[in-house]
Amino acid sequence: MRQRLDISRHAVRLFAEQGVAATPGEQIARVAGVSERTLWRYFRNKESCVEPLLTKMIDAFQEVLRAWPRELGLEEHLRAAYRPLLDSSPGEDVEAVLAVVRMTHDEPALRATYLMLRERAEDTLAEVLAERTAPGTVDVRMQAATMSAVLKVTTDDFARAVAEAGITAETLRQHRENLACALGPVARGLPDGG
Repeated sequence: MRQRLDISRHAVRLFAEQGVAATPGEQIARVAGVSERTLWRYFRNKESCVEPLLTKMIDAFQEVLRAWPRELGLEEHLRAAYRPLLDSSPGEDVEAVLAVVRMTHDEPALRATYLMLRERAEDTLAEVLAERTAPGTVDVRMQAATMSAVLKVTTDDFARAVAEAGITAETLRQHRENLACALGPVARGLPDGG
């Protein structure tokens, strides 16, 4: 929902400027131009306001993974098709997501939200991996968890790189390359070679 994503963008900006503890839900609602009632209808607590932006990032990866052609290795496919967020220029949303990722290291409630979303995404990862294996030959859940861990680590590295150098063609290229190189061995572990 568009309004939920808009609230998320405002919340992330406020969290980045003031910190999570210093940002009340009332302020998020006011800045987003909604009532507090609307805010709490969409979100269970102020920390959960980051979910729509983080979900957008996770969904972008899942969409690329679902489109992975059988005739291509995962590394090749990611190098050609992966962008941190679909339907977004490398700009505001990417910056906001990476700000949240950086904040998760100091804000336990944001970290819990981030890790919960990553864990939920493992189901999709497992589905895609299961389509490429003979039933019962691979512990698909373990591979999905490995893939999720790789995504987390490479995203953390990308967030740090962007904090230092900004979003540039080079930081995007390096992130895509790191992701492709790290996930390649996971995919090559599939019985049909991924």
